[in-house]
Amino acid sequence: MEEQHGVDHLTDHPDIRPQGPRIHISVIDLDEGQTGIEWDVRACDSFVQEKGRWQKLRPGMELPT
Repeated sequence: MEEQHGVDHLTDHPDIRPQGPRIHISVIDLDEGQTGIEWDVRACDSFVQEKGRWQKLRPGMELPT
């Protein structure tokens, strides 16, 4: 996901094992008659909200938008 969006990995040692991810796939038209695919994770059964996690893993960095 990070590579797809051109951002650095939050950590080299992730502590999550995704269970039951639900992904939305969009087919999009690109220039010169080409087609692209956009993948969006919409939900995941193993998601747990942890406020402040970004700041803990990347202190001083701005939140991506």
